Amino acid sequence: MAGKPKLYYFDGRGKMESVRWLLAAAGVEFEEEFLETREQYEKLLQGGSLLFQQVPMVEIDGMKMVQTRAILSYIAAKYNLYGKDLKERALIDMYVGGTDDLMGFIIMFPFLSAEDKEKQRAVIVQKATSRYFPAYEKVLKDHGQDFLVGNNFSWADVHLLEAILMVEEKKSDVLSGFPQLQAFKARISSIPAIKKFLEPGSQRKPVPDDKYVETVRRVLRMYYDVKAN
Repeated sequence: MAGKPKLYYFDGRGKMESVRWLLAAAGVEFEEEFLETREQYEKLLQGGSLLFQQVPMVEIDGMKMVQTRAILSYIAAKYNLYGKDLKERALIDMYVGGTDDLMGFIIMFPFLSAEDKEKQRAVIVQKATSRYFPAYEKVLKDHGQDFLVGNNFSWADVHLLEAILMVEEKKSDVLSGFPQLQAFKARISSIPAIKKFLEPGSQRKPVPDDKYVETVRRVLRMYYDVKAN
């Protein structure tokens, strides 16, 4: 029997958080090794574990996988969260891609200056409410089902809920004009595996704090300031 997947990343969200979400949604237990020192990171590099010299990295089924999208695609396919046919898989890829674009405005937020954070917060809310949420609102309304693709829970649903909660952290009432998404959020959050992941004490990471930012900067030697989008 294969061991639990092992995740190599920082003790925080970043690009690994979507992997945690998807594994949790699939009901899969996983282990984590948190990078806290430059020496840990260099050991992975020198050992040849990081194909493109970057994390996230996940050990699963005898593989050392890098590239977040490849990791997520593998997990989705392995645990039947990737649609029933090629057409459904294409739709899932499309919706996940859109959600990734929205998350891209958020993922580097903790590394911005205080001034840039306020500007970026406005950008995040504007992009969410004018481009991405209206699209998913329409998809759900036109589709008329509980889930984004087919009538089965998929990676696309997991990813969208993650993004919704991330944007709500920037503006708590951001879904006020989106009744379909409000219902979707409630529905997906009540799925037992998701509900468990959202409870205190799970492996879900909190909003990134200064300690997380300092650790990432130190380990990756990020001596430059990140600029807002």
